[in-house]
Amino acid sequence: MIVRNLRDIAGTEHDVDTENWSSVRLLVKKDGVGFSLHETIIKPETESTFWYKNHVEAVYCTEGEGEVEVLETGVVYPIQAGTLYVLNGHEKHTLRAKTQMRMVCVFNPPCSGNEVHDEEGTYPLD
Repeated sequence: MIVRNLRDIAGTEHDVDTENWSSVRLLVKKDGVGFSLHETIIKPETESTFWYKNHVEAVYCTEGEGEVEVLETGVVYPIQAGTLYVLNGHEKHTLRAKTQMRMVCVFNPPCSGNEVHDEEGTYPLD
């Protein structure tokens, strides 16, 4: 059994902060459960482009408001607390936060826990 608290991860290598977002990686590859689980804060009034070409990501918004645009199609989806979106087609997308957004993110295959996006907006495979 694994039991963790966000406070236990604060300030460790699994607590990543960037200009547009911060992410606490609660479960990572070395935990051996087949996925990673992150709580990510998207900072207000930011725009970030991501492309998880190596991962499937599921994102559940628990706080805040924004939108996600699928770049291949131009379709824009509103995001608010209670919204789930899944990038099961490895869609390149832009996430725009109107307010601070708190997201619970699941990645398969799991992340190692200290990733940041490369120039394509991608996490490398570990």
